[in-house]
Amino acid sequence: MADGTQVNGYWGSITSAIEWCENNYAVAPYLVEFYNTISNIPGIILSLIGLINSIRQRFEKRFSFLHLSTMALGFGSILFHATMQNIQQQSEETPMVWMILMYIYVLYSPDWHYTSTMPTVLFIYGTLFAALHSWFRFVLIFQVHCVFLSLLCLPRMYKYYIHTTDPHAKRLAHMYILTVILGGFCWVLDWTFCSRMSTWAINPHGHAWWHLFRGFSSYFANTFFQFCRAQQCDWNPELRWFWGLPYVKISKPKRE
Repeated sequence: MADGTQVNGYWGSITSAIEWCENNYAVAPYLVEFYNTISNIPGIILSLIGLINSIRQRFEKRFSFLHLSTMALGFGSILFHATMQNIQQQSEETPMVWMILMYIYVLYSPDWHYTSTMPTVLFIYGTLFAALHSWFRFVLIFQVHCVFLSLLCLPRMYKYYIHTTDPHAKRLAHMYILTVILGGFCWVLDWTFCSRMSTWAINPHGHAWWHLFRGFSSYFANTFFQFCRAQQCDWNPELRWFWGLPYVKISKPKRE
């Protein structure tokens, strides 16, 4: 917590392996970290919007699962920051790894010739990680692991970007990059300078901002990948906007 004072509230003693820069039970009696909890709500709503559009546009099921994985991460993060218990910490960190594994599958599976191999290997990998992480309660290893898995996505993401000529799709990719950078900056700020920020009159709540930017970055990434996949399949994708949010409109051939 921000000021280093332990407060035992509704959920009892803090058992999580990590705490963030927010005073415990400062706003609500049932939420340990109020702002870090509610900041996940926009990401869940965006995932739901993406899921609905994926189903309406009849995208491949992998995109529905991708949106569901980002939604699961949001709900898991709510449970974790609301309670700051070790079990609930796993409910955030394990879905985070599973979400990145879903990105790896979505990015690389279109050109993978052995269709059942990749999902099987990724499922076994994710299950083993979940078991080991719940037992050993990694912190630094978990963070490095997530960065490593994310870096595996970069080559394919770059390939999609350079092969996309639509200026609106490229702008969507730029929005994704911008929100990732801003979110990462807020995360580092909250993690590194908490002791200093706790003396400020107003807490900037960097981790809450990280949640907010993560929700938008995931939505932008998912939408961009849907556009690229639609291009691969000759579904005539078109980026449209609904209340300021981009979404992909496709026109599949009648035989599909």
